[in-house]
Amino acid sequence: MYEKRIADIAFIILGAFFFALAVNLFVIPNEFGEGGVTGVTIILYYLFQWSPSIVNLVINGLLLIVGYKFLDKRTTLYTVIAVAFNSLFLHLTANWRIDSHEPTINAVFAGVLVGIGIGLIVRVGGTTAGTVILARIANKYLDWNISYGLLFFDLIVAFSSYFIIGPEKLMLTIVILYVGTKVMDFMIEGLNPKKAVMIISEHQDKIAEMVITQMDRGVTVLSGHGYYTKNPKEVLYIVISKQEVSALKKIVKAIDTAAFITIHDVRDVFGEGFLDISK
Repeated sequence: MYEKRIADIAFIILGAFFFALAVNLFVIPNEFGEGGVTGVTIILYYLFQWSPSIVNLVINGLLLIVGYKFLDKRTTLYTVIAVAFNSLFLHLTANWRIDSHEPTINAVFAGVLVGIGIGLIVRVGGTTAGTVILARIANKYLDWNISYGLLFFDLIVAFSSYFIIGPEKLMLTIVILYVGTKVMDFMIEGLNPKKAVMIISEHQDKIAEMVITQMDRGVTVLSGHGYYTKNPKEVLYIVISKQEVSALKKIVKAIDTAAFITIHDVRDVFGEGFLDISK
Protein backbone atom coordinates (compact mmCIF):
# COMPACT_ATOMS: atom_id res chain seq x y z
CA MET A 1 0.00 0.00 0.00
CA TYR A 2 2.86 2.36 0.88
CA GLU A 3 4.66 1.60 -2.39
CA LYS A 4 1.47 2.24 -4.38
CA ARG A 5 1.00 5.59 -2.62
CA ILE A 6 4.56 6.60 -3.52
CA ALA A 7 4.00 5.54 -7.15
CA ASP A 8 0.74 7.52 -7.28
CA ILE A 9 2.46 10.66 -6.00
CA ALA A 10 5.27 10.20 -8.55
CA PHE A 11 2.68 10.06 -11.37
CA ILE A 12 0.99 13.19 -9.99
CA ILE A 13 4.28 15.10 -9.94
CA LEU A 14 5.07 13.94 -13.48
CA GLY A 15 1.57 14.94 -14.62
CA ALA A 16 1.95 18.40 -13.06
CA PHE A 17 5.26 18.81 -14.91
CA PHE A 18 3.73 17.91 -18.31
CA PHE A 19 0.85 20.31 -17.69
CA ALA A 20 3.24 23.15 -16.83
CA LEU A 21 5.23 22.44 -20.00
CA ALA A 22 2.07 22.70 -22.08
CA VAL A 23 1.31 26.13 -20.64
CA ASN A 24 4.82 27.61 -20.78
CA LEU A 25 6.08 26.03 -24.02
CA PHE A 26 2.98 26.29 -26.17
CA VAL A 27 -0.01 28.13 -24.68
CA ILE A 28 1.44 31.43 -23.39
CA PRO A 29 4.05 31.98 -26.16
CA ASN A 30 1.31 31.59 -28.79
CA GLU A 31 -1.25 33.62 -26.82
CA PHE A 32 -3.70 30.74 -26.74
CA GLY A 33 -6.38 30.40 -24.10
CA GLU A 34 -7.08 27.43 -21.88
CA GLY A 35 -9.93 25.97 -19.90
CA GLY A 36 -10.66 25.98 -16.20
CA VAL A 37 -8.61 27.80 -13.63
CA THR A 38 -5.57 27.73 -15.90
CA GLY A 39 -7.60 29.60 -18.52
CA VAL A 40 -8.47 32.25 -15.94
CA THR A 41 -4.84 32.60 -14.82
CA ILE A 42 -3.70 32.96 -18.44
CA ILE A 43 -6.27 35.68 -19.12
CA LEU A 44 -5.10 37.54 -16.02
CA TYR A 45 -1.51 37.13 -17.21
CA TYR A 46 -2.36 38.63 -20.61
CA LEU A 47 -4.20 41.54 -19.00
CA PHE A 48 -2.08 42.34 -15.94
CA GLN A 49 1.10 40.20 -16.24
CA TRP A 50 0.18 38.43 -12.99
CA SER A 51 2.23 35.31 -12.36
CA PRO A 52 0.29 32.21 -13.51
CA SER A 53 1.95 30.08 -10.84
CA ILE A 54 0.83 32.31 -7.96
CA VAL A 55 -2.66 32.97 -9.33
CA ASN A 56 -3.09 29.25 -10.03
CA LEU A 57 -2.13 28.39 -6.44
CA VAL A 58 -4.46 31.00 -4.91
CA ILE A 59 -7.56 30.24 -7.01
CA ASN A 60 -7.16 26.47 -6.84
CA GLY A 61 -6.54 26.68 -3.11
CA LEU A 62 -9.81 28.55 -2.64
CA LEU A 63 -11.70 26.07 -4.86
CA LEU A 64 -10.20 23.17 -2.96
CA ILE A 65 -11.41 24.63 0.33
CA VAL A 66 -14.91 24.96 -1.11
CA GLY A 67 -14.98 21.58 -2.88
CA TYR A 68 -13.04 19.30 -0.55
CA LYS A 69 -16.25 17.84 0.90
CA PHE A 70 -16.98 16.29 -2.51
CA LEU A 71 -13.63 14.45 -2.48
CA ASP A 72 -12.43 11.62 -0.29
CA LYS A 73 -9.34 12.00 1.89
CA ARG A 74 -6.97 10.39 -0.60
CA THR A 75 -8.24 12.48 -3.52
CA THR A 76 -7.96 15.63 -1.42
CA LEU A 77 -4.35 14.81 -0.50
CA TYR A 78 -3.46 14.01 -4.11
CA THR A 79 -5.13 17.22 -5.28
CA VAL A 80 -3.15 19.33 -2.82
CA ILE A 81 0.05 17.72 -4.13
CA ALA A 82 -1.01 18.25 -7.75
CA VAL A 83 -1.87 21.92 -7.23
CA ALA A 84 1.35 22.60 -5.30
CA PHE A 85 3.63 20.97 -7.87
CA ASN A 86 1.68 22.41 -10.79
CA SER A 87 2.27 25.91 -9.43
CA LEU A 88 5.92 25.09 -8.69
CA PHE A 89 6.57 23.80 -12.20
CA LEU A 90 4.72 26.76 -13.74
CA HIS A 91 7.22 28.97 -11.92
CA LEU A 92 10.33 26.89 -12.67
CA THR A 93 9.55 26.54 -16.40
CA ALA A 94 8.24 30.10 -16.89
CA ASN A 95 11.19 31.07 -19.12
CA TRP A 96 11.43 27.80 -21.05
CA ARG A 97 10.77 28.17 -24.78
CA ILE A 98 10.76 25.96 -27.86
CA ASP A 99 11.60 27.11 -31.39
CA SER A 100 8.27 26.39 -33.04
CA HIS A 101 6.24 29.04 -34.86
CA GLU A 102 3.41 27.05 -36.45
CA PRO A 103 0.25 27.82 -34.41
CA THR A 104 -1.69 24.70 -35.38
CA ILE A 105 1.18 22.33 -34.55
CA ASN A 106 1.74 24.18 -31.28
CA ALA A 107 -1.95 23.85 -30.40
CA VAL A 108 -1.91 20.10 -31.06
CA PHE A 109 1.19 19.55 -28.92
CA ALA A 110 -0.23 21.75 -26.17
CA GLY A 111 -3.32 19.51 -26.14
CA VAL A 112 -1.17 16.36 -26.05
CA LEU A 113 0.84 17.58 -23.06
CA VAL A 114 -2.27 18.81 -21.24
CA GLY A 115 -3.98 15.45 -21.82
CA ILE A 116 -0.96 13.48 -20.61
CA GLY A 117 -0.55 15.71 -17.57
CA ILE A 118 -4.14 15.71 -16.36
CA GLY A 119 -4.60 12.08 -17.41
CA LEU A 120 -1.71 10.93 -15.22
CA ILE A 121 -3.11 12.87 -12.26
CA VAL A 122 -6.73 11.74 -12.66
CA ARG A 123 -5.77 8.12 -13.37
CA VAL A 124 -4.29 7.67 -9.89
CA GLY A 125 -7.23 9.40 -8.21
CA GLY A 126 -6.10 13.01 -8.01
CA THR A 127 -7.33 16.22 -9.58
CA THR A 128 -5.80 19.55 -10.55
CA ALA A 129 -8.64 21.22 -8.61
CA GLY A 130 -10.59 23.86 -10.55
CA THR A 131 -12.91 22.39 -13.18
CA VAL A 132 -11.50 18.90 -12.57
CA ILE A 133 -13.27 18.99 -9.20
CA LEU A 134 -16.50 19.89 -11.00
CA ALA A 135 -15.90 17.08 -13.52
CA ARG A 136 -15.33 14.54 -10.73
CA ILE A 137 -18.50 15.71 -8.96
CA ALA A 138 -20.42 15.30 -12.24
CA ASN A 139 -18.89 11.83 -12.64
CA LYS A 140 -19.85 10.84 -9.10
CA TYR A 141 -23.43 12.11 -9.09
CA LEU A 142 -24.38 12.26 -12.81
CA ASP A 143 -22.13 9.45 -14.15
CA TRP A 144 -20.54 11.82 -16.64
CA ASN A 145 -17.30 10.73 -18.31
CA ILE A 146 -14.58 12.72 -16.48
CA SER A 147 -12.81 13.75 -19.68
CA TYR A 148 -15.95 15.10 -21.34
CA GLY A 149 -17.20 16.70 -18.14
CA LEU A 150 -13.88 18.54 -17.95
CA LEU A 151 -14.21 19.57 -21.60
CA PHE A 152 -17.69 20.97 -20.93
CA PHE A 153 -16.57 23.15 -18.02
CA ASP A 154 -13.34 24.15 -19.77
CA LEU A 155 -15.19 25.34 -22.88
CA ILE A 156 -17.22 27.73 -20.75
CA VAL A 157 -13.99 29.39 -19.56
CA ALA A 158 -12.36 29.20 -23.00
CA PHE A 159 -15.22 31.01 -24.73
CA SER A 160 -15.02 33.78 -22.15
CA SER A 161 -11.49 34.53 -23.41
CA TYR A 162 -12.81 35.48 -26.86
CA PHE A 163 -12.51 39.22 -26.26
CA ILE A 164 -8.91 38.85 -25.07
CA ILE A 165 -7.36 36.46 -27.61
CA GLY A 166 -9.66 36.87 -30.62
CA PRO A 167 -11.54 34.37 -32.78
CA GLU A 168 -8.58 32.60 -34.41
CA LYS A 169 -6.77 31.93 -31.14
CA LEU A 170 -10.08 30.83 -29.60
CA MET A 171 -10.54 28.23 -32.35
CA LEU A 172 -7.02 26.94 -31.72
CA THR A 173 -7.79 26.87 -27.99
CA ILE A 174 -10.77 24.62 -28.74
CA VAL A 175 -8.36 22.36 -30.67
CA ILE A 176 -6.16 22.21 -27.55
CA LEU A 177 -9.12 21.26 -25.37
CA TYR A 178 -10.36 18.61 -27.81
CA VAL A 179 -6.95 17.00 -28.30
CA GLY A 180 -6.37 17.15 -24.55
CA THR A 181 -9.68 15.39 -23.92
CA LYS A 182 -8.90 12.55 -26.34
CA VAL A 183 -5.38 12.07 -24.96
CA MET A 184 -6.73 12.21 -21.40
CA ASP A 185 -9.28 9.52 -22.27
CA PHE A 186 -6.44 7.36 -23.57
CA MET A 187 -4.38 7.94 -20.42
CA ILE A 188 -7.30 7.15 -18.09
CA GLU A 189 -8.92 4.24 -19.92
CA GLY A 190 -5.88 2.73 -21.65
CA LEU A 191 -5.20 1.13 -25.01
CA ASN A 192 -7.58 -1.79 -24.76
CA PRO A 193 -11.28 -0.82 -24.85
CA LYS A 194 -13.73 -3.63 -24.17
CA LYS A 195 -16.90 -4.66 -25.95
CA ALA A 196 -20.04 -6.12 -24.41
CA VAL A 197 -21.83 -8.44 -26.84
CA MET A 198 -25.40 -9.76 -26.60
CA ILE A 199 -26.41 -12.63 -28.87
CA ILE A 200 -29.90 -14.06 -29.48
CA SER A 201 -29.83 -17.32 -31.40
CA GLU A 202 -31.65 -20.63 -31.77
CA HIS A 203 -28.24 -22.31 -31.34
CA GLN A 204 -27.00 -20.48 -28.26
CA ASP A 205 -25.53 -23.63 -26.68
CA LYS A 206 -23.20 -24.25 -29.63
CA ILE A 207 -22.15 -20.60 -29.75
CA ALA A 208 -21.47 -20.49 -26.01
CA GLU A 209 -19.41 -23.70 -26.16
CA MET A 210 -17.29 -22.36 -29.04
CA VAL A 211 -16.69 -19.05 -27.26
CA ILE A 212 -15.53 -20.85 -24.12
CA THR A 213 -13.30 -23.40 -25.89
CA GLN A 214 -11.87 -21.28 -28.72
CA MET A 215 -11.75 -17.80 -27.17
CA ASP A 216 -11.38 -18.75 -23.50
CA ARG A 217 -14.02 -16.21 -22.52
CA GLY A 218 -16.86 -16.63 -20.05
CA VAL A 219 -20.47 -16.54 -21.19
CA THR A 220 -23.46 -15.44 -19.14
CA VAL A 221 -26.95 -16.62 -20.14
CA LEU A 222 -29.80 -14.18 -19.55
CA SER A 223 -33.43 -15.29 -19.65
CA GLY A 224 -35.89 -13.23 -21.68
CA HIS A 225 -38.79 -13.50 -24.08
CA GLY A 226 -39.97 -11.93 -27.31
CA TYR A 227 -42.56 -9.26 -26.58
CA TYR A 228 -44.65 -9.98 -29.68
CA THR A 229 -44.38 -13.78 -29.76
CA LYS A 230 -44.07 -14.23 -25.96
CA ASN A 231 -41.69 -17.09 -26.74
CA PRO A 232 -38.92 -17.56 -24.14
CA LYS A 233 -35.40 -16.76 -25.33
CA GLU A 234 -31.94 -17.13 -23.86
CA VAL A 235 -29.57 -14.22 -24.45
CA LEU A 236 -25.79 -14.73 -24.38
CA TYR A 237 -23.84 -11.92 -22.72
CA ILE A 238 -20.09 -11.84 -23.41
CA VAL A 239 -17.43 -9.22 -22.63
CA ILE A 240 -14.38 -9.29 -24.93
CA SER A 241 -11.60 -7.03 -26.13
CA LYS A 242 -11.96 -4.96 -29.27
CA GLN A 243 -9.49 -7.26 -31.04
CA GLU A 244 -11.66 -10.32 -30.31
CA VAL A 245 -14.80 -8.98 -32.00
CA SER A 246 -13.84 -10.40 -35.40
CA ALA A 247 -13.23 -13.89 -33.97
CA LEU A 248 -16.60 -13.85 -32.19
CA LYS A 249 -18.39 -12.79 -35.37
CA LYS A 250 -16.81 -15.69 -37.25
CA ILE A 251 -18.00 -18.16 -34.62
CA VAL A 252 -21.57 -16.86 -34.73
CA LYS A 253 -21.60 -16.72 -38.54
CA ALA A 254 -20.41 -20.34 -38.79
CA ILE A 255 -23.17 -21.57 -36.46
CA ASP A 256 -26.19 -19.33 -37.07
CA THR A 257 -26.34 -16.70 -39.82
CA ALA A 258 -29.77 -15.63 -38.53
CA ALA A 259 -28.46 -14.74 -35.07
CA PHE A 260 -29.24 -11.28 -33.65
CA ILE A 261 -26.12 -9.53 -32.28
CA THR A 262 -25.61 -6.19 -30.52
CA ILE A 263 -22.16 -4.86 -29.63
CA HIS A 264 -21.64 -2.09 -27.08
CA ASP A 265 -18.61 -0.12 -25.95
CA VAL A 266 -17.86 -0.52 -22.26
CA ARG A 267 -15.52 1.73 -20.29
CA ASP A 268 -14.62 -0.19 -17.14
CA VAL A 269 -14.63 -3.97 -16.74
CA PHE A 270 -13.78 -5.51 -13.36
CA GLY A 271 -13.70 -9.16 -12.44
CA GLU A 272 -12.04 -12.42 -13.40
CA GLY A 273 -10.08 -12.10 -16.64
CA PHE A 274 -10.13 -8.28 -16.49
CA LEU A 275 -9.25 -5.70 -13.83
CA ASP A 276 -9.19 -6.39 -10.11
CA ILE A 277 -11.67 -3.96 -8.54
CA SER A 278 -9.72 -3.97 -5.26
CA LYS A 279 -6.69 -2.31 -6.89
